[in-house]
Amino acid sequence: MGVRKNRRDGILITFEGVEGSGKTTQLRRLATLLRQDGYRVVETREPGGTSVAERIREILLSAPGKPTMTEPMTAACEAHLILAARSQHVTHVIEPALRAGSIVLCDRFSDSTFAYQGYGRGLDLGMLQDMNRLATGGLEPDLTLLFEIPVATGLARRRKFAMEQNRLDREAHEFHEKVRRGFLALASGAPKRIKKIDGLPHPETVAVEVASAVRAFLTKARTQRLKTVMHAARARPGRSR
Repeated sequence: MGVRKNRRDGILITFEGVEGSGKTTQLRRLATLLRQDGYRVVETREPGGTSVAERIREILLSAPGKPTMTEPMTAACEAHLILAARSQHVTHVIEPALRAGSIVLCDRFSDSTFAYQGYGRGLDLGMLQDMNRLATGGLEPDLTLLFEIPVATGLARRRKFAMEQNRLDREAHEFHEKVRRGFLALASGAPKRIKKIDGLPHPETVAVEVASAVRAFLTKARTQRLKTVMHAARARPGRSR
């Protein structure tokens, strides 16, 4: 996994949170800001991002009774479909963008699988982690922004602004509470990678916090990368003194 990271120059930033947390809005705002700063940015989402993965997304999010969803979906089926879509997404979109030196902003990634299918559905986390490593080849986000809001607030936002409720929107409140607790547990276990963002204030206020966090991260990443390059140059055999 470490070798894979060393072969790429880009940065993977993922956006996570419960339904209606505002992550998608903030991803778009950040993409605009980073482009203004001169970065090459790729915006993408999960499940989705490729033609095959988007077709899987339609199956995953279609509400019962729709033509693409005529039977209840098991938790295991849900997990396998999500990871199949991720495999396509990583191979055909994310990895090429990272090798090209882009900043990839991804709306949901592995942490959503652990929160929704692990904590929410009750599937074994260790099994999901193994399956996820197979789907991603060991790729992990460099930075994850977790937008934290109460479940009731997020679901109310979805009802207000969404044209149509998808299959996950219609899940019981307790399911979404389990997912939220899962995200918080994941953040506690990876505090260096996962930064919690208060998603309750006005979107412009949230955007300021997001920009500050990401710019600080990118500055640190550039510094660390420069130190690595300088160290490699000093260690090169035959270097003149």
